[in-house]
Amino acid sequence: MGAVHSSVPVVEAVRADEVGARWLAELERPEVARLTAVLPEAGELPEILLDLAVPHESVNELAALRRRFDREPQWRWLLDRALSGLLHRPDEPGAAIGPGTPPVDDPLGRCFPVFVYLAALPHALAHHRRHGIDPEVSRRTLADLGRQIALHRGRHGRTGLPTPRWPSLHFRGELYQLGRLQFQRTVLTEKLAPLVTSAGAAPGPDAPALDLHIPDFLGPLSPDAVERSLELARAFFPRHYPQEDHQVAMCASWLLDPQLRAYLPADSNIVAFQRRFRPAPLDPEPDDEGPIRFVFGEVAPLSELPRRTAMERAIVDHLRSGGHWHFGRGWFPLRDGAGSLPL
Repeated sequence: MGAVHSSVPVVEAVRADEVGARWLAELERPEVARLTAVLPEAGELPEILLDLAVPHESVNELAALRRRFDREPQWRWLLDRALSGLLHRPDEPGAAIGPGTPPVDDPLGRCFPVFVYLAALPHALAHHRRHGIDPEVSRRTLADLGRQIALHRGRHGRTGLPTPRWPSLHFRGELYQLGRLQFQRTVLTEKLAPLVTSAGAAPGPDAPALDLHIPDFLGPLSPDAVERSLELARAFFPRHYPQEDHQVAMCASWLLDPQLRAYLPADSNIVAFQRRFRPAPLDPEPDDEGPIRFVFGEVAPLSELPRRTAMERAIVDHLRSGGHWHFGRGWFPLRDGAGSLPL
């Protein structure tokens, strides 16, 4: 969404924006149940934000912006609609209509998705309680909201979310942080389903699966840390979601591009992580910006990127030589363990 001047009413600005208009059209579908958003009071908000690992530098700004929902009806209306979309069909993974960032030149615009998730917090915790989730797992999972705000601050120097819809998974009970990794309740992806079913590892193309995600700011991706996370997941999901038979773990990331092996030591954490997966064919289209953003925080000319670590040198040297990075996918049987596969 492209920003317009803050004097334009926010709902009018959203309707005038192509992406925003599609988002509102989804939210206003008759099957989306209307919810009323309840936000913490401004005085209560700082403690809640700190519990969610929101950077201290963002707390005062968010507490001040929260008051505007009490005196600006258009923002309140949009918050109600956005919460309704986020919690649409709450027991159906993938059904969320995630929050957008209203296209207005206004701090509340870039921070708006944060308030949608704050309004969803009681619903997320209630879902966790219904499924018997340990409060410590809840805390670590939902703290990814603060991690995302920290990523945004590191890149842009102000409060916001780099991918506003990403925390939808956490606040709907679709994703949990278990040790070093995050695990998303989903089904086999279209590109992996034929490989998995032909190997006899899942009963059909729509079989439940766990999608692995690698959060930042959690230390090395060591083999021991990964194995501990997998052990936690093998116990966690049958206990709390017994109706879902997750037989397969999968991952989609540039970290699964096998070209990394030409640059990283054979005993590196990333190569060890790759060895766990049975690979699918790489996406044919290059994905050069993904690795640059993940490793360096922002896209910049190659001549300006540092080469301090083995990973930084790998990313930069490969691109300088005329190569490209590609999005990789892979899977492994979850119940049979994640033993390394030959390269």
